[in-house]
Amino acid sequence: MNIIDTLRQYRLGPFAIFDFATAYLGMLFVAPLIKKLFLWFNLRITTASILWLVLPLSIIVHILIGQKTALTNMFLDPTHYYTIKVLMVIMTVKGVWGIRTVR
Repeated sequence: MNIIDTLRQYRLGPFAIFDFATAYLGMLFVAPLIKKLFLWFNLRITTASILWLVLPLSIIVHILIGQKTALTNMFLDPTHYYTIKVLMVIMTVKGVWGIRTVR
């Protein structure tokens, strides 16, 4: 068993804590670059908005590349997991709420 498998064995329900931690820490480190990229398009985004968008964007990316995870399966299930769907909508709205135009 390698180190990644060892770290991924700690779970909260069907979700690996390591996956969430690396996703959020990774985006926290990349946030200054994302802010500069958005400024090229005359948009200002806050670090908080970037962090709110981590899970909704991860679902979109996983769907696009065809990677099935517990969260994408829950989100795509048409008959169950309404809490996940509502949570993703709320996170998307809160993330987009922090994007402003710059003159």
